[in-house]
Amino acid sequence: MVGMRISPLFSRIGTAAVLMAALFVGGATAPAVAAVGHVCYTALPPEAHDTLDLIEAGGPFPYPQDGTTFYNREDLLPDQETGYYREYTVETPGLSHRGARRIVTGDSYQEDYYTADHYASFRLVDYGC
Repeated sequence: MVGMRISPLFSRIGTAAVLMAALFVGGATAPAVAAVGHVCYTALPPEAHDTLDLIEAGGPFPYPQDGTTFYNREDLLPDQETGYYREYTVETPGLSHRGARRIVTGDSYQEDYYTADHYASFRLVDYGC
């Protein structure tokens, strides 16, 4: 279902399982994520868990930029139409500004990407480990 996002709690069955289901149901194709690393959900900093919980709840978000379109100008994530990706701040303890950490979500495939270096690299969150 384009435009519908399954919450991270449901997608914790594992990104691989969700992507495989997409391949077999309705002929959907999985996104190409070969150039993106992976990170276990349990290895994320606690603030990333807080952000994912806020995303699931629909907010409220601490910054006005949260939930806005991420344009993938770095071209590191799979190519998608404008509006497919959204960005959210992951708080960094001790900073008085947004810092560099973000969660970028994809719309159709329940993709959650973590970046700790302000979009220089991304890691797909793996909820199965």
